[in-house]
Amino acid sequence: MKIGLRIFLGYFLIVALAAFLLMRVFVAEVKPGVRQAMEDTLVDTANVLAELATADFMAGHINDGQFAQRIRTMRDREVDAEIWGRRKHGMSYRVYVTGASGIVVFDSAGRDVGKDYSRWNDVYLTLRGRYGARSTRSDPNDDASSVMHVAAPLHDAQGRIVGVLTVAKPNRTIAPVIAHSQAVVMRWGALLLGVALLIGLVAAWWLSRQLGGLRRYAHAVTAGERTSLPNTVGEFNELGRALETMRTRLEGKQYVEQYVHTLTHEMKSPLAAIRGSAELLEESMREGDEGQPMPEVDRIRFATSIRLQSERLAQMIDKLLALAGVEHRQRLENREVIDIASLVDTAAEQCALRLARSNVRLETDVPGTLPALSGDAFLLRQALVNLIENAADFSPDGGRIVLRVAVEAEAVRFDIADEGPGVPEYALPRVFERFYSLPRPQGGSRSSGLGLCFVAEVAALHDGEATLVNRDEGGAQASLVVPL
Repeated sequence: MKIGLRIFLGYFLIVALAAFLLMRVFVAEVKPGVRQAMEDTLVDTANVLAELATADFMAGHINDGQFAQRIRTMRDREVDAEIWGRRKHGMSYRVYVTGASGIVVFDSAGRDVGKDYSRWNDVYLTLRGRYGARSTRSDPNDDASSVMHVAAPLHDAQGRIVGVLTVAKPNRTIAPVIAHSQAVVMRWGALLLGVALLIGLVAAWWLSRQLGGLRRYAHAVTAGERTSLPNTVGEFNELGRALETMRTRLEGKQYVEQYVHTLTHEMKSPLAAIRGSAELLEESMREGDEGQPMPEVDRIRFATSIRLQSERLAQMIDKLLALAGVEHRQRLENREVIDIASLVDTAAEQCALRLARSNVRLETDVPGTLPALSGDAFLLRQALVNLIENAADFSPDGGRIVLRVAVEAEAVRFDIADEGPGVPEYALPRVFERFYSLPRPQGGSRSSGLGLCFVAEVAALHDGEATLVNRDEGGAQASLVVPL
């Protein structure tokens, strides 16, 4: 399971738990709170009515006195009130009065006069000087039919409790209030849940994107690919910089180890030739002192060998430094607008002396109108120089090299074709490897094997590619493709 999905599921569980707790709080607190508010109102109402009913009760007219008449007409009273958006049209109170023995002597509903209520909590507790209240279902099988009863004592002139007045109100009268509150809570809860989930989804996507970029970067570095550090923020940016620093140090260590190994291997051949020629010259000089000098031709040949092998070593070191500088670059920091025709002319001019020594001529085929190219002019020029010099090494005496420029598929293509023997099939897949080289025609010495590797690295830095193929008409053609 991807980390982004795990983060989202964890966040979803937290939000779902919060929503569940919200509903539990509503059930545990809001509903009882509304009923407690109604009970508080009934307490006040019961005590007010008890004071009003005391005179008729003590006079024995509680069932037919003025109080009884007012209470009975209360049920028919028209109420037109709007309470928090809810219409109220009538009153839902029931009032009954019991004597000191708990027998009902007045009932506004007119149904329970004469019944014994002495065992109901509202009457039983109030007659004993305690707070009396109860909630009883009118239908034992219906929880919504519960009715709240709150009682208040009736006192005589000496302050003794002589009766009880109870006010009853069905709990269903507050059901619309609870339902409305529940609907509001549910509506806003659903909205908040949706917003929270959306925020969680965005946060999970963002975290997954940050981690995914770093993961792809780590995989690319592991595979040895040229890649750039992804754009990250905060702690992810610090982690990315730490990975970049670690990569640079590890690659630098491995790079030095690899280059020291390969360079020492490649330097053995020219150093052995230099040492052999120097020993022969030194020996000939000793023999010359004794009267047997080395022939002039041999001395010139050995001296020439020393010079050529020294030049090969110097060239190898120069190209190795140039290649190292390119291989360590992960991207082009500063691109510039390059005029392609000027780039080709400069590269041809730089190779003029080398071509003249090899008795090879260079022909260029550059269109008159070319778009501007974005990149590093120095690196591209050196890449073209390497391709031209490589073609010159394999061209026959008096041969021709053709450099063609073409624009195709949003890219510039540089083709350098020679008239040499071509490249053996077994060597084609390896020509761009570091230190890999082929023997030159007419017995020429091998090159450093770094020129084509340099070209491939420059192409990769420009998001392009370098190829080398044999031509059907003979010779080889090297190509450098750079996106516009």
